[in-house]
Amino acid sequence: MTKAFRPSRSLQGVRYEIRGNLAHRAQELEHLGYEVISLNIGNPGLFGFRTPETMRLAMIENLHSSEAYCHQQGVFPAREAVVMQQQDRGIQGVTADEVFIGNGVSELIDLSLRALLNPGDEVLVPSPDYPLWTAGVTLNQGKAVHYDCLPENGFLPDPAALEKLMNRRTRAIVVINPNNPTGAVYPRELLESIVELAEQRELVIFSDEIYDQMVFDDAEFVPMAQLASKTLCGSFSGLSKVYRACGYRVGWVTFSGDLEHATDYLHGLELLASLRLCSNVPGQWAVQTALGGFQSIRDLVRPGGRLYESRRAVIDAVAASPYLELIAPAGAMYAFVGVNQDRLPAFDDHRFALDLLESKHVLVAPGTSFNVPYNNFFRITILPDALTLKDVFRRIDSVLEGYANNRNLESVS
Repeated sequence: MTKAFRPSRSLQGVRYEIRGNLAHRAQELEHLGYEVISLNIGNPGLFGFRTPETMRLAMIENLHSSEAYCHQQGVFPAREAVVMQQQDRGIQGVTADEVFIGNGVSELIDLSLRALLNPGDEVLVPSPDYPLWTAGVTLNQGKAVHYDCLPENGFLPDPAALEKLMNRRTRAIVVINPNNPTGAVYPRELLESIVELAEQRELVIFSDEIYDQMVFDDAEFVPMAQLASKTLCGSFSGLSKVYRACGYRVGWVTFSGDLEHATDYLHGLELLASLRLCSNVPGQWAVQTALGGFQSIRDLVRPGGRLYESRRAVIDAVAASPYLELIAPAGAMYAFVGVNQDRLPAFDDHRFALDLLESKHVLVAPGTSFNVPYNNFFRITILPDALTLKDVFRRIDSVLEGYANNRNLESVS
């Protein structure tokens, strides 16, 4: 008998259901001729958003300089543009040497964790989280310890509860702000409390800020690096979301704060960056234009803007539903929608996502995909236009109404 080829044991416990079995089934339905509304991933280009033309031109004009490998940390003009943005935000002491450009933030999450962790080291990760953080910790032989960001607390963490999870094995804390999947935007006072804990325990702060300018109404984005001076802070951002350039695969991480004691760590990170030679070069030439040019995202997130009106359509649709609940997202491009289990006590997020896909051809991400212990939430992106989202919620309510009617029939029988 032929021996089966088994995957590495390091993959045990690694999940990325956003592109898992449900997404595979959606592809099968599309191959059969069905039109699926895919709300599982925040991918602006699929919903008519365009990368600013100035960024495209900057990339095209520098193609002649894109055929060779660049520096392992990225092209200098791109890294210098990131430094200038940090300085404009009041963050001092950062040079291009502390900026690493990667193939999206995703690659940099992996490299940053790999350079830090030894087997058994613990990293505090929010719950719900963007699941790549949990996966990255696990793949690099660490242990992801989830700290609750509960719905009843507006999806914000409790610093006192967070502190109780810290021990001698804790190496870092991850903060996702504005948050994916919930849309929560952390107030300054909360960030200050988290920084104080990290500095007391000498923990690295990894601040995922890919949605930094995508905030609504009176919400204020506060860069973590503004607050953290006595420990090492890595701030992650990129072109994918704010600049609608997912396919360019350009992200960056900037290290600030206690750089004096981080020399060996940063050398290790540079070594890992060198082993993959460099990140995608053509897209890096768009960074300087993106950060230094007109910030068109502001028009999209203010009243009347495409993202603002789509968000409002989601809020209104949930308010009109007898089955749904929502803490209105203050930032990012998602809504983490809850289902009232008093009305539907047997609700299960995975079953619902599959039923919605099979019967209504709408693809959503089950809430448990984001490492939460409860199963009555699902995440959608708010990228479609308002009319499409209104239609989506009609389909969602239709499936939930079917659940309610079946329950009533069962109770009569």
